Amino acid sequence: MDKTADKTAAANGSRSYLFMIVLVAVCGGLLFGYDTAVISGAEKGLQAFFLGAKDFVYTDVIHGITSSSALIGCIIGSALSGICAAYIGRKKSLFMAGVFFLLSALGSYWPEFMLYDKGVPHLNLLIVFNIYRVLGGIGVGLASAICPMYIAEVSPAEIRGKLVSWNQFAIIFGQLVVYFVNFLILGEHTNPVIEKIGETVYQVSATSDPWTIQTGWRYMFGSEAFVAGVFTIMSLVIPESPRYLVLRGRDRKALTVLERINGRIKGRQILENVKTTLTEEKGRLLSFGMLVIFIGVMLSVFQQAVGINAVLYYAPRIFDSMGMGNPMEQTVIMGIVNIAFTLVAIFTVEKLGRKPLLIFGSFGMALGALGVAFSNIVAVSPFVPVVSIMVYSASFMFSWGPICWVLISEIFPNTIRSGAMAIAVAFQWIFNFIVSSSFVPLYNMTLGDMGESFGHFFVYVLYGTICILAAWFVSRLVPETKGKTLEQMSQLWSSKRRKAVAAEDSLVGS
Repeated sequence: MDKTADKTAAANGSRSYLFMIVLVAVCGGLLFGYDTAVISGAEKGLQAFFLGAKDFVYTDVIHGITSSSALIGCIIGSALSGICAAYIGRKKSLFMAGVFFLLSALGSYWPEFMLYDKGVPHLNLLIVFNIYRVLGGIGVGLASAICPMYIAEVSPAEIRGKLVSWNQFAIIFGQLVVYFVNFLILGEHTNPVIEKIGETVYQVSATSDPWTIQTGWRYMFGSEAFVAGVFTIMSLVIPESPRYLVLRGRDRKALTVLERINGRIKGRQILENVKTTLTEEKGRLLSFGMLVIFIGVMLSVFQQAVGINAVLYYAPRIFDSMGMGNPMEQTVIMGIVNIAFTLVAIFTVEKLGRKPLLIFGSFGMALGALGVAFSNIVAVSPFVPVVSIMVYSASFMFSWGPICWVLISEIFPNTIRSGAMAIAVAFQWIFNFIVSSSFVPLYNMTLGDMGESFGHFFVYVLYGTICILAAWFVSRLVPETKGKTLEQMSQLWSSKRRKAVAAEDSLVGS
């Protein structure tokens, strides 16, 4: 019986082996989600803690930057991901990401360690805390580029979209897990009450729970350490990406991995196809023209510019302003909705394709965002903006959330994938930082009699408009990649490049 199973695996490949190594990479996505969303439960306690500082004024702008400081690391990590992926490999890059996650979790829990007295807020401590959050961001930046790249490079074409989409599921699952963890850590305690006493100055209400100010936020950040440690160890047991191995001239080892995943015959065919594309182009970043880089970058820009992470990072604050129930409970419900609709993408991406999901999701997001916007200037039940937020978030989860990662892991040719993905993902984190750090000031903008309702209205109209522009961009420029091998995408861009050069030559000749 075992011998028969071994022969079948040798002939057809081992799906269990494929799923095992993909699962490890997917855990990097889980940490990505955990690290970026942990701030949603901790940010009010963190704000209250640093409002107690005597040597500086902790303003809205400083809080926005502190809440988003991990994104600076994400930009650095994603920019470095191309170098790391190309020179030390995908596997070692994932290990590095795990180490950064672990250091960040421990340091954010106890930023005073060996430096300052615990529990005393001051400017230098704020700087140290932000450094630890930046370290975590570097881990996220590395994982955000390397995890989908690794999954795409080990996966057969017919299920590649589904497997890469599981990475987004893991990101959302990580966010849901941290929502639950934050909820459980908070327990019977309450978030501090922040009172505005000036144009940009706040103070903590005397009625606030001191535990959440001194301790609660520390446990929330520190809870990531266990997951980070497990991922770091697991990343040591997976094989290197076969396409990276071919790029480094290690064909025999690449064939071993390809055969174990796809079977002997198909594994050899894939190896030959990979080697063919490598001989066609030498891998300069613009070898395939500017268009493929532009599309990859704009996919990343739109994924963030639609504003989703402002909603995810500040979910409790938003639900609190709507005045409907416990904001932490509403945040958990939103996390469950996000999980459900990410599954929609996973089970339809290979049937419907990438473009239809992106376009339909863009219009769903626009509808939800505009629903929230107009709820702030028209008297409606709090139920309306809550449902609108859910529609907005759910539409993202079956479209731009997973499908953007699928596309940017697929559209780039083998020889430029690491560098091109690094650029695309760096732009993603740059715009993530812009959106996240600007959300609180925009959300709190005032105008005449409208007061803060103007900021609540304006920010969601802005996001809704960008969603409509995203749908137009996808319909006009983004190619469908469903069912195509990575090598076929290389051939597609080579063909487009040759046509563009021929057109330029004919214009010059005429």
